[in-house]
Amino acid sequence: MLEPATIRAEFGPLVGQDSVIDFLTMAIARDRIAPAYLFAGPNGVGRKLAAECFGQWILCPPDRPELAASLGRRVRERMHPDLIWLEPTYLDRGQLISISQAQASGLEKKTPPQVRLEQIRQLATSLGRPPMEAPRSFVVIEAAQTMAEGAANALLKTLEEPGRATIILLAPGPEAILPTLVSRCARVSFRRLAPSELIQVLDRAGHGDLRDYPEVLALAQGCPGQAITHWQRLQTLPQDLLMALRQPPQSAFAALDLARQLDKAIDLEQQLWLVNYLQQTWWQQGDRPWPQRDRTLRRLEALRKQLMGYVQPRLAWEVALMELAQGA
Repeated sequence: MLEPATIRAEFGPLVGQDSVIDFLTMAIARDRIAPAYLFAGPNGVGRKLAAECFGQWILCPPDRPELAASLGRRVRERMHPDLIWLEPTYLDRGQLISISQAQASGLEKKTPPQVRLEQIRQLATSLGRPPMEAPRSFVVIEAAQTMAEGAANALLKTLEEPGRATIILLAPGPEAILPTLVSRCARVSFRRLAPSELIQVLDRAGHGDLRDYPEVLALAQGCPGQAITHWQRLQTLPQDLLMALRQPPQSAFAALDLARQLDKAIDLEQQLWLVNYLQQTWWQQGDRPWPQRDRTLRRLEALRKQLMGYVQPRLAWEVALMELAQGA
């Protein structure tokens, strides 16, 4: 049996998920690898990283444990022939387009990406062949909750007869996918990180300066990956607009001007994100009385519902910001 300490060391990059590391370490050490796992938890807490660390051991020949480290690099780079890593895709003119490809090409995204039936069928075909190098194939399906019913039913057949493969589903929780899929997976639960753990991960990733942005950390809610994503989205906003949004508008004229700038500068998706950001930013202004901050949060929440309900964005912002200006 492999020494658990040796295996556990390869999970070193994974912070704040000790129970996950213990569970996966013992499965590897005792050679009791389940055919399928559900890695359940919010985005950005290490599910993908845990899958990469797990994958390097799954793909490692049992008599060559010294290869685990080098296999880890091949897994991270998605360069191993027995690794299948599925991501949600867009359908464009009959072609499946990844999220990164859509962003690079400027593809207009009318519907959210999803894991599609075609991908699951290709997966089944691939698993019908024996592994090329490893003892078994290793499959990771990101955002498994985006699968339509047809794709989920097709995957169910694969989970019933996976052959020489281990399949990992990444999803927010068991309630997000079909119960028939959940019943065939060993569940591994990931938790949100404590503030000190969150900062530790951000320091490692070169984003330690985010500790000076409490509103971004609050938006992340214990998810380092989300903190980085929120920070990146913040950088896409015009700096003059951010300066104007440091606090609620102080006059009706300022409110109307802000609404005009917002409608002109950013699209609806970014506006919805901005509502969340403003809730955190304006709430943390401790010099404002609690009742006033509470009214601000409630008005911004109403604004979010209006934007999601297809109210004309500029009009929704004008009304909301003018009400906030009156309250100020």
